[in-house]
Amino acid sequence: MNTLQRGKPIGWDEVEHLFAEFRSTVFRLETLQRYEAPTEKAAFQNFLAGDIPGSPDLDDWHAELREGIRRGRSYRRVHVVTEPLTDYVRFECAWAYRSNAAAGEDIRILAVEEGRWPEGVPRLDYWLFDSRLMLVMNYSDGGVLESTELVDDPQTVAAAEAWRDRALRLSVPYTEYEARFDAFMRPR
Repeated sequence: MNTLQRGKPIGWDEVEHLFAEFRSTVFRLETLQRYEAPTEKAAFQNFLAGDIPGSPDLDDWHAELREGIRRGRSYRRVHVVTEPLTDYVRFECAWAYRSNAAAGEDIRILAVEEGRWPEGVPRLDYWLFDSRLMLVMNYSDGGVLESTELVDDPQTVAAAEAWRDRALRLSVPYTEYEARFDAFMRPR
């Protein structure tokens, strides 16, 4: 995070509490081209073998999305993706983003050429809760989540809001982006 305030390390129970307790808005910036999540391993292998698996692993998230939206909450996400897409991003789009968008999450894609990065958008994965708390997601080079940090420093949160706004302005809705591809997220 360069010179911005570092956060307090927190565990997964505290992260789940943030999702349960936020009032109105949550935003996610994703910047990696591959994430290594044990719960996705089998689905990813099936995808590479030519099958777009269902998303029963996402059922709880979809239920949470629908209930939150029913209660007036907003869920937004921007993923900065490099083109050509990695196999993992193709998988994430075909497997998770389609069903998440159908459940009501506002997913947007900011596509850039490989080797380029959008000005004003950091290479930093984070969640922003109600524009007052920032959850920084620290990943290894291989995309394994190593730690999470909770930041409540007003200057850092304001920077995260500016990055969010810039990413939203530069991105397109997932459904618009998806229209350029076949079912496996390969260019038409």
